[in-house]
Amino acid sequence: MAHGHDQDPESQPEPHHHSCGNLFGCSDEKGTGIFREDIKDSAFTNRAADHLLHMDEINQAQFDGCLTARGRSRRRLLRASSFMGALAAIGPWFTKLAHAADSTEAHASALDGSAATQKKEDEGHVHVVESNDQTVRLGVYDTTLPPILKIDSGDTISFPNTWSHFLNQMQPGVPVETLAKIRVSNPGKGPHSIIGPIYVNDAEPGDVLEVRYKRILPFNWGAVFNNPGSLGTGLLPQDFPEGQVKYLSLDLPKMTAEFAKDIHVPLKPFQGTLGVAPPDGYFPPLSPGVTTSVPPGPHAGNTDLSEMAEGSTMFIPVWKPGALIFTGDSHAVQGDGEITITALETRMQELRIQVVLHKQKNFAWPIAETPTHWIILGLDKDLNVAMTLAARNAINFLSARTSLTKLDAYALCSIAVSFRVTQVVDIVRGVHALIPKSLFAPDLRKQIAVV
Repeated sequence: MAHGHDQDPESQPEPHHHSCGNLFGCSDEKGTGIFREDIKDSAFTNRAADHLLHMDEINQAQFDGCLTARGRSRRRLLRASSFMGALAAIGPWFTKLAHAADSTEAHASALDGSAATQKKEDEGHVHVVESNDQTVRLGVYDTTLPPILKIDSGDTISFPNTWSHFLNQMQPGVPVETLAKIRVSNPGKGPHSIIGPIYVNDAEPGDVLEVRYKRILPFNWGAVFNNPGSLGTGLLPQDFPEGQVKYLSLDLPKMTAEFAKDIHVPLKPFQGTLGVAPPDGYFPPLSPGVTTSVPPGPHAGNTDLSEMAEGSTMFIPVWKPGALIFTGDSHAVQGDGEITITALETRMQELRIQVVLHKQKNFAWPIAETPTHWIILGLDKDLNVAMTLAARNAINFLSARTSLTKLDAYALCSIAVSFRVTQVVDIVRGVHALIPKSLFAPDLRKQIAVV
């Protein structure tokens, strides 16, 4: 099974304040690595990253309006009362109060409108992509299809009512035998309902897409299953030949799933699969330009990285003109490892992302960022090699952005960086290194920008 790509990205490094050396994907590990050893990463600049954090907002205009309406009702009642004459002395006070309330309401409305305008500007142009027979394909990234949408850098994409697995055929009550039959009937393809491709104007190989997760809201149900053992999927197919699917109700106000009467799992919704067109030769295509959605890789894709929740960001290398974004595989929550082959699979009421293009950064691997961590990935068929790659990439990431030597970065990783198994069930396994931002003083933290 081939994992090397056919050509190196064109390197056009920008002026920078540090040497990146062989950062990302430059392991001398032999054997099953995804990349050939001649892939080298280029320089990074130290521009500060733009962090977007999701915050729930109280509509102050509506709140003030409610109080104002209540005040008006009270005034009408007083005017109709036979006691109005007795209250005439305080009439001016009511008038003054009404004017103040109306003024407050108008001011709050103006502020609310200004905030809405600013939010719209921050999001760029907002595109809505429905899931239907024209926008969704089963289990593949098909780069031969015409783009379903073209966007500019800074634009936002809203995906309402996304489909569940198997082109929305996975629904509560559907037995595992039916799901397994669909999978067997589509050899080589993943179970994911993949939306795309989406073309990013001016994106070229060597660029990086910054994908900001702005809203992730699942439906009120999810499914976790393991296929019958004969399919050979999951970590322990030989231990569980019978297969099973469990459909769980999601309590969205409480953000929990009831696994059993006395077991409730906190939800952490994220999109299991989001990536771009992969580089040539990284994985055998099903046909020219058509690649299975199952393995993650240098294009991101099916990373199953649960930290990619609302408010997080993924930086993805561009390998093809237009980048060609694909997404699917909606998750309500997942444990690291994803050992049955599924997370709590669901649909999204809305997935909302913003895409920002960074020119000629020449990353060889995706990098993730949350409000609290930088996340460095290692991906390989061999979990030991994936761990080695994640460690080397984390060391290079730190030494390239701080005054740390690689030897000191190695030591820091050992005492303060957590290496966790992302998943072990998608052919190419994953390890992610979590680098806490809290380790670094504020000024240094700003210096350690991804792009």
